[in-house]
Amino acid sequence: MARPAPGSDEPRQLSLFSGEPSACTTAGPPAAAPARPQASRPLPPVAFVHPRSTHDLQLEGHRVAFALRRAKRRTIGFVVGPEGLTVSAPRWVGLGEIEAALREKARWVLRKLAEQNERNARLQQAKVEWRDGASVPFLGEAVIVVLDPRASGAVLNTDAQALPGVPRLALHVGLPQHARPEQIRDAVQSWLQRQARRVFEERCRHFAERLGVRYTRLSLSSAQTRWGSASADGAIRLNWRLIHFALPTIDYVVAHELAHLREMNHSPRFWDVVRSVMPDYEHARGTLKDTVLPVLD
Repeated sequence: MARPAPGSDEPRQLSLFSGEPSACTTAGPPAAAPARPQASRPLPPVAFVHPRSTHDLQLEGHRVAFALRRAKRRTIGFVVGPEGLTVSAPRWVGLGEIEAALREKARWVLRKLAEQNERNARLQQAKVEWRDGASVPFLGEAVIVVLDPRASGAVLNTDAQALPGVPRLALHVGLPQHARPEQIRDAVQSWLQRQARRVFEERCRHFAERLGVRYTRLSLSSAQTRWGSASADGAIRLNWRLIHFALPTIDYVVAHELAHLREMNHSPRFWDVVRSVMPDYEHARGTLKDTVLPVLD
């Protein structure tokens, strides 16, 4: 097994892209202009209000109420997260200069706020109501929860004759019909985590052999911002919620982390290692970014 570069003890991590806020700063030279996109339809007037907003202004006809943080920094920075727009600025920068910077970046700010609103709406729709008949994704397929006191623990049944559009997987959970939502949630999550360990262990063995590397241990993570990480000592951590995705997406994350045991970086050589076992990894990477997972709490 090729060893990581000396001193590279910091874990290499794969971000949970869909959970990261968008950031922008006023500093730095402009990037090369990309190809001109098609003109987008203007948004109807919308109010974007941060729950802890301290200031607001009109940007291209839209009210934007933002939280202002004074920080030890040299530039004005904008972060659009689930709650809205947060502006960080040095103490010596006046409000007029901050508003001017916002107007200069108005299109970026409004686009990111609109994207975040859309994502928040999708997250609301993705909340699981824990009851008989609830649906959760497992390996890319919908699984229907069936409360079945006769079941021992949780048992997955497959209906090979299911009609198109009808879920063919049913998870029979050994709970009564009057079980509390948190009981159902805990039983289903426990089953999902057991399946995650089983699947991840099998895929790690598969890709470690193909890559010619050896990992020392595999552990499950519940991180909110990382799909996985790899340490120089060969330890692999994978987010158990990857089990919601179809196998090609899981394989991408596994291959990504194991590839770090040969290249502890994200250099072109690293991506060549990933590509050697997953030639179409870009598609799986896009799935990680674009998919909204069910809200299980």
